[in-house]
Amino acid sequence: MPDLNQPEHHISRGKVVLVFLAITVLVVAIALVGYLPRHSRAEAAADAALEERTAIPTVTVALVKRSALDSELSLPGTISAIVEASIYARAAGYVRKRYVDIGDQVKAGQLMAELETPELDQQVAQARAAVSQARQQLTQAQASLVQAKAQRDLAKITAERYDNLIKRGAVARQDADQQDSTYQSAEALVNAGEASVGAATDNVSQAQANLDRVLALQAYQNVRAPFTGVVTVRNIDAGSLISASGAGQAATTAMEMFRVAQIGTLRILIDVPQSDAPAIIIGMPADVLVNEFPGRVFTGKVTRTANALDPNSRTLPVQIEIPNADGKLFPGMYAQVKFKDHRATPPLLVPGDSIISGPQGPRVAVLENVSEQNLPKGAKRIHLQPVQIGRDYGAQTEIASGLTGGETVVVNPGDVVREGNLVKAETK
Repeated sequence: MPDLNQPEHHISRGKVVLVFLAITVLVVAIALVGYLPRHSRAEAAADAALEERTAIPTVTVALVKRSALDSELSLPGTISAIVEASIYARAAGYVRKRYVDIGDQVKAGQLMAELETPELDQQVAQARAAVSQARQQLTQAQASLVQAKAQRDLAKITAERYDNLIKRGAVARQDADQQDSTYQSAEALVNAGEASVGAATDNVSQAQANLDRVLALQAYQNVRAPFTGVVTVRNIDAGSLISASGAGQAATTAMEMFRVAQIGTLRILIDVPQSDAPAIIIGMPADVLVNEFPGRVFTGKVTRTANALDPNSRTLPVQIEIPNADGKLFPGMYAQVKFKDHRATPPLLVPGDSIISGPQGPRVAVLENVSEQNLPKGAKRIHLQPVQIGRDYGAQTEIASGLTGGETVVVNPGDVVREGNLVKAETK
């Protein structure tokens, strides 16, 4: 059992103070450990924000340089025959015989087909009969005129005799007047006869003209080649019904009987953009490339230009002729036409992404040196320079005017690219 008489144990005040101080130091230390890093991060963030607000932005730039002395223009086109004609029928009937087919070479005037035209043959027979009848009527009118002239001459002589007899008092005045009237009637009959002869002559001419017309149509029973070439289309066969406006029942587009083309020389019609039109001249060489002949270049030349731009497309129609002696090229082929142009003063080139479009027109951001002493090293000032754009190559764009060469322009300009802003350059 404990000793009840032992004195009670008490904690000294000094120990309490030491414990309290230790706890306080520990709490402060823990607070400092958490506060100081946060304070450092806050100060760093504030410094970074201040530096970002006061720093000069950096932009990507490129140097303005001139394009190559020799430029190349490539345009698509379709090859066509230098001369091509669709042959239609001028006489209605049936195909009696066909002499040529597609791929056949024909000469000018060569017989290609014969037509059987019974209705036209009847028209020819009727026209011949009309001519014969008109000539008979002319003969009758001429005979009547001869008879009228004879009667007029007799009446004239008789009237003159009566005039002499009146002077002698041998006949009555009434008899002389009657003979004068007979002469005047005979003269009128002669005039009428001459008019009838003229009308009959005109009828003969009209009938003959109609005969010549149907004979000319009858000549189209023989379908002939208009020029030397190759048959590229044939829409008829023996027995086909032919109308006077085209081919037979098996005909296709445009109702043509045949189509003949000259393929010894071919042509390509292309549309040259306005920016390149001044460089196109007659006699200028052109390289023609066809996918079916890889690696082979067909040489042609410019033979014609319209000398005027199409107001709808702002392009110049140009014709290129290509020799095709070996017959490798065919009308209808798709081809690429390439022109080479040597320029004494080639235009300037800038990256396509440097063009700024807006209400003021196309502009580029040019970097200019600054003379202020208190600016950071390497600072440049933005100047928005208006330019006139030439040919667009996609990645690069020609500048027709507005720059002199050697300038530094901003690529992909953003919101910081404004007139007078300061920037630092980073070469692309």
